[in-house]
Amino acid sequence: MTPIPLRHGLRALAAPMLAAAALALAAPALHADPAASPVGLWKNIDDETGQPKALIRISEKDGVLSGRIEKILTDKTDAVCDKCTDERKDKPVQGMTIVTGMKRDAAETGLFGSGRILDPNNGKVYRSQMKLVEGGRKLEVRGYIGMPLLGRTQTWIREE
Repeated sequence: MTPIPLRHGLRALAAPMLAAAALALAAPALHADPAASPVGLWKNIDDETGQPKALIRISEKDGVLSGRIEKILTDKTDAVCDKCTDERKDKPVQGMTIVTGMKRDAAETGLFGSGRILDPNNGKVYRSQMKLVEGGRKLEVRGYIGMPLLGRTQTWIREE
């Protein structure tokens, strides 16, 4: 067996090491963290009382998020949106879509905007944005008029 010169041996070892390093760098992109998306089930917490209000299912279609009330967690399980002024007027709040048009903000990680959110208590639709916090375990949902500074934020807790 003829010994391989050292320079050829190092080159032969370098190629597999470079391939392994490239794979290690690409692996996070191949296995995206599900917490990087708000898709899933969330418990919303009333920003005034601190009590859980509902379970909201956020889903995604063609890069656009929407949210539907899956279950009301208060004693008002049969509530209807009597103050709504659109097609949701007098419809049951449970099962109602309250978040529409939410899209990922390319400029900031974990931020979603350009959406609308309905407050079934007053029937008003607000501009909205969402931001994943605490590693995706919580979602700060802000409804506002005009600009984000003029609004209020609820914290939703990931259920699944």
